Amino acid sequence: MSIATNEMIFGPGGNSDAFYAQGHKRTVETFAWQQQFGLKAFEYSMGRGISLKEESAAQIGEAAKEAGVALSVHAPYYINLASDSPDTREKSIAYITRSARMLKLMGGSRLVVHPGSPQKQRREEARRRCREALAEAREALEAEGLGEIILCLETMGRPSQMGTLEEILDFVLLDASFLPCIDFAHLHAASGGGLQTAADFEAVLDLTEARLGMDRARRMHIHFSRIEYGSKGELRHRIFAEEDYGPDHEPLMVLLAHRHYAATLICESRGTMAEDAAVMRQAYEREKSIMMNEKGARV
Repeated sequence: MSIATNEMIFGPGGNSDAFYAQGHKRTVETFAWQQQFGLKAFEYSMGRGISLKEESAAQIGEAAKEAGVALSVHAPYYINLASDSPDTREKSIAYITRSARMLKLMGGSRLVVHPGSPQKQRREEARRRCREALAEAREALEAEGLGEIILCLETMGRPSQMGTLEEILDFVLLDASFLPCIDFAHLHAASGGGLQTAADFEAVLDLTEARLGMDRARRMHIHFSRIEYGSKGELRHRIFAEEDYGPDHEPLMVLLAHRHYAATLICESRGTMAEDAAVMRQAYEREKSIMMNEKGARV
């Protein structure tokens, strides 16, 4: 069973460098380790392939459950549901199903998926293929007894990829079980640095809430880090200490607090994902505390 929550929860996407530097080697050890940061989420990446054994998946799930940590999984990066090759789309759906099977063994429910790339197709044709493949993926999950798995469809960091905010919201509306994975670093990179002010972040949340409704929007999956980008979009994720890179997390934490979101927020900083996730958690809780004090003063 996945861990239910009506609060914001924060966690890392993978293990920090410090985790390994302190002598830890296995992900099963990370949940007790990350308690020092007050983190209640963790995203296991199968981005480069599904090599995890079922026994290990079950062990990871037990350790996470014991520590009160909610698990999500990132499906392989090479999934392309928009491909004009039927074989590629079929394999992509199989990767989703295999990832979901491992996620269920871990006791999690959120599976993050990249939609893919149009490659040489017209974008509308690629969108159509992606919509059809997502419907097929959902049917495959139901057929495999994996109906509780939630596909979290991710916004992408390059304009050439399938996954603008508008496209992701369109895809999410295909099935009541889907959620968006709003990667704010990707949105920042794809727009050439478009997330600078509180109003920029507000526009993202406003559009998501308008399209999906507040109840669904507030349960979204979130990825966040600073990011380096070039003329074609995303280059690489960066860490919070590298302040020359955006976006800044503070405006988003304020908005999430004031709008009473109950999202899962995963930090994808390169090597300091747990530490930077803790920085966001602290900023969010600081804003919640300010709100409570202001409310008390008005009573």
